[in-house]
Amino acid sequence: MGTDRKTALDRMLGVFIDNFGLGRRASLAAMIAVALVVILAFLWFFLSAPPKTITITCGKKGSLYYSVAERYARILARDGVKLIILPSAGSVENLRRLTDPSFKADIGFVQAGLAKGQKIERLISLGSVSYQPLLIFHRLAKPVEVLSQMAGKRIAVGREGSGTRLLALTLLAANGIEPGGATTFLDMEGEEAAAALLAGKADVIFLMADSASPPTMRNLLRTPGIGLVHFAQADGYARRFGYLHKLVMPRGAMDFGKDIPAQDVTLVSPTVELIARDHLHPALSDLLLAAALEIHGRAALFQSRGEFPAALESEYRISDDAKRFYKSGKTFFYRYLPFWLASLINRILVVFVPLVILLIPGLRSIPAVLRWRMRLRINRWYRLLLLVEQETTAGLSAEKVQGLTRRVEEIESEILRMKVPASYGDQIYELRLNIRFVRSLLHDMKTAR
Repeated sequence: MGTDRKTALDRMLGVFIDNFGLGRRASLAAMIAVALVVILAFLWFFLSAPPKTITITCGKKGSLYYSVAERYARILARDGVKLIILPSAGSVENLRRLTDPSFKADIGFVQAGLAKGQKIERLISLGSVSYQPLLIFHRLAKPVEVLSQMAGKRIAVGREGSGTRLLALTLLAANGIEPGGATTFLDMEGEEAAAALLAGKADVIFLMADSASPPTMRNLLRTPGIGLVHFAQADGYARRFGYLHKLVMPRGAMDFGKDIPAQDVTLVSPTVELIARDHLHPALSDLLLAAALEIHGRAALFQSRGEFPAALESEYRISDDAKRFYKSGKTFFYRYLPFWLASLINRILVVFVPLVILLIPGLRSIPAVLRWRMRLRINRWYRLLLLVEQETTAGLSAEKVQGLTRRVEEIESEILRMKVPASYGDQIYELRLNIRFVRSLLHDMKTAR
């Protein structure tokens, strides 16, 4: 068996030697190089496959963030991709997880306005997916239109890690209301904060989608004695805080029969961005954006049809794959073929087609280069031989003839030591015939004397 292997190896080496004009060692090195390139191509092919499982960090269970993540999971499952959902305290914790290389999370919902001071260089945005209006409920005697009216009250601003808390503290600070003063800050959110407001244990509560469920907000809107803050200064907030947008909840939008709300209510809202780490596979980027289009593309209370997802670049750079998706949609194969088949064909085109395009012409160019190299060597010997022939004129001394003869013998000796592939044998034999011709001229001159 070892002999068979050796014979097969010798045959392969013979192909390289005869066709490419390489020596045995060079031929072996070339064969190893080609094998390594092919092996690396296969490794790249398998390693470049999109993962079958990705992880999303969203919000607490029961929040709008969490329920949206569940919808993403159902859509991705149709293409055989499992989405693991990690509950969190909210946007701040989501961003903290994504910026921590040791934490296993691939994507997450992050409220706009949180990136300042964070290490976001390795993060990319797949786009904004929705507005996230800030709803401030109160049980104060008078309608609230400016936040300074909340000074000295008991305010539930949300728990640590939530985007609600960070935005609440930012807006209150802009109105001169900060921890340590006469105002009491309560670390409550969602259902707990709503219950405290209804029980009279809190005067004001801040609610957003990362920590509260839609039923909780609808219940508060329908509860007598509970008011919703109307942001009379919404335009000013949107100008000062560039990540905020002015939104309007139309009169009666929550309940036409009971006329809830009884008037248009102006709100402020950041957007929610789908943030990913910059190594997210392009195929998964397309899959996630297609899911985002299905989930967020419909008309809703605060958005028009087709308004989201959108490439609204602000704090995070929009990924190149997302830019391409927003411009032209899914790539050709992912548009018309099942995900697994499109991924397979795409990897074949990316890995093996360039390999064939580069490797075959590269191998074909070797003989041409070697022919050129061999031609230069043979021409060198012809040039030396011509110089000898040009000196074979009448009247040469015996010493000169003998010296020219030694030069011809040296040329022939050098040629005989050359390792020449069989494909160049005819040229070498022709050269040796010409050497013999010049030697015969010198011999005739020697005998003529």
